[in-house]
Amino acid sequence: MNKRSRKSVFLNFPNILTLGRLVLIPVIVVIYYLPFQGNYVVAAAIFALAAATDWLDGYLARRWNQMTPFGAFLDPVADKVIVAVALAMLVEAHHNLALTAPAIVIIGREIVISALREWMAEMGKRASIAVNFIGKVKTSCQMLAITALLAFPPGMKEAWVGLALLYIAALLTLWSMFVYLKAAWPELTRDS
Repeated sequence: MNKRSRKSVFLNFPNILTLGRLVLIPVIVVIYYLPFQGNYVVAAAIFALAAATDWLDGYLARRWNQMTPFGAFLDPVADKVIVAVALAMLVEAHHNLALTAPAIVIIGREIVISALREWMAEMGKRASIAVNFIGKVKTSCQMLAITALLAFPPGMKEAWVGLALLYIAALLTLWSMFVYLKAAWPELTRDS
C-alpha cells in the first residue's frame, strides 16, 4: 500500500467524525462554563450532536466497508473521554451525592471493562467480550441522561429526568459489567 492509500484509509469519513467528537469536547466544556443566556442548552446540543456521531461513524464505517484499526481504537476512546469529561463537569456543577454516585459507577465500570478488554486481547480472546446489546442500550441511556443534565442546570426541576436516566444507565452499566466479567471469568480464574 502506498503512502497516499494509507492516508485515505486513515482519514476516511467515519474516522473524521470520530476525531470531530474529540474536538467537540473542549468546545462543550468552554460553552458550559461561559456566562451567557442559553449556555447549558447550547452545550447540551453540542454534546447530543457528538453523541449522534458515535452511532453514525460506526454505521458508515460498516456500510461503506471503511472499518480501520485506527477507527476501532479511536471510537471507544472518544466515547469514554466525552462521557468522563461531561460527568466530571456535572459532578462539579451539582456537587451532590445523588449525581456523584452514578457518575462514579459509570466511570469506574469503563476503567474496569477497558482493562478487561486489553487483557483479553493479549490472551487472544477479545471477541469473547465484544460489545453486546445491553452495552448499546446503556450507552444510549447514558448519552440521553448527560444531554438532559447538561441542558438543565442544578436546581431546575427538569433535571430529574436526566438524573433518573443516569441511574438507569448506572444500573445497565453494572449489568453489562457483570455480563462481561462472567464471559471472561473462565480466563480470569484459570491456572497459568
